[in-house]
Amino acid sequence: MSNRAERFMTFRDRSVASQVFGVVLIVGLLTGTPFSGVTFADELTGVRLLEEMQNVFINLADRVKPAVVNISPVSVSTKSSENPKERGQNNPGTGSGVIVDKDGIVVTNNHVVGDAKEVEVRLSDKSKYVGQVIGRDPDTDLAVVKVTADRALPTVPFGDSSKVRVGQWVMAVGNPFSLDRTVTVGVVSGLERDAVRLSRYEAFIQTDASINPGNSGGPLFNIKGEVIGINTAIINYAQGIGFAIPSNMTQQVVSQLRAKGKVVRGWLGIGIQEVTAELAAKFGIKESDGVLVNDVFENEPAARAGLKPGDIITKVDAHRVETPSALSRSVAGLAPGTKVDLEIIRNGERRALTVDLGERKEETIVASIPSPPPQPEVKLGLNVQDLTPELADKFKIKDQKGVLVSKVDPGSVAQEQGMREGDLIKEVNRQLVTSAEEFKTAVAQTKIGDSVLLRVVRENRAFYAVLSPREK
Repeated sequence: MSNRAERFMTFRDRSVASQVFGVVLIVGLLTGTPFSGVTFADELTGVRLLEEMQNVFINLADRVKPAVVNISPVSVSTKSSENPKERGQNNPGTGSGVIVDKDGIVVTNNHVVGDAKEVEVRLSDKSKYVGQVIGRDPDTDLAVVKVTADRALPTVPFGDSSKVRVGQWVMAVGNPFSLDRTVTVGVVSGLERDAVRLSRYEAFIQTDASINPGNSGGPLFNIKGEVIGINTAIINYAQGIGFAIPSNMTQQVVSQLRAKGKVVRGWLGIGIQEVTAELAAKFGIKESDGVLVNDVFENEPAARAGLKPGDIITKVDAHRVETPSALSRSVAGLAPGTKVDLEIIRNGERRALTVDLGERKEETIVASIPSPPPQPEVKLGLNVQDLTPELADKFKIKDQKGVLVSKVDPGSVAQEQGMREGDLIKEVNRQLVTSAEEFKTAVAQTKIGDSVLLRVVRENRAFYAVLSPREK
């Protein structure tokens, strides 16, 4: 080995040793634990390392804070202080935002702007502008505001949220409780949190960087000063648990809002649900194998491609999907008309299907509950009756075939599993049932100790339920 290589390795080893010592010193300072053999020179080395780390965050805050703005209801026109402009009902809330484009594009939360067409945008130098809300997306809780200024505005770039890792440093900047441009530092404590139930499409970055009311819509930065998320929510009964919308999802939504004023999403035309341990046992699969299709809507893309209720979707374009949220995000992130390759499990066999995606549209569904007629009890703890055209019309049930649940007994297995009066049972153990008599016969064939798999339609949406019958 050359002397130059030896010198290089020695320098590198010393650098690593210095970093390790710095970490040890931090632990010692925090815990008060004395270190034997630590010299004054060593302490100085550790302090210098701490100062270098500290300066990283100081410089980062100085660089990014000017691009973080305060967003609030328009109260006074910026053109004339003598022209008050009060907002009426559906006022937006007060929150934060971040300027991401030299054209004056501000990204924030949908719940911050509310139904407003204009909001007041206040910069770090206290200057104020009236921003036009050019697009909002409630399904991700994102909104875009356009500011027209007579000067160049400070901006920050987006980062790649797919490269974010648990444990990395992050900085949140916002206006909690009207404390302008408050900076908090922490780490990423979780990724792809999709069961928070804050919006339709979720894959949140979880962080312990302190986020409070007023931070909503503000940016979450990595140590390079790139926006990797838009802070959106906290769990109000917890400490150190905040959520940010990933930057990759944000950029996809923002680009559509800027171009079209709305977001257009892909659509399969199916109902889906999570595969529980009970469902996995009935379908002969593992819980992590995929997402269960509980309904396939007529004349929709999935139906035309041959997808059926009871299929398990395992992959979308070769990417595994293990939760309903992950499947919904994968499809919604594609444009209508896109051909998507699905891998499914049907009756224990893996198959491939190609679907031409449609466009997702909202649909209002009216739910009604029938009055239960007297009927002898069955051992599942629910009563059923034939579905007639009159009952279907009366209770706005679109499906014309199935067995109507007319009563659910308190404390029964059916009630424990969430069955309700007005549910329409379509299948028992994967077999179609069209009458109360067929239902009773199918249930009676269940062996002692076995469970019953029901396919149920509620409010014109289907799901599977597993009931373990009790002896009469």
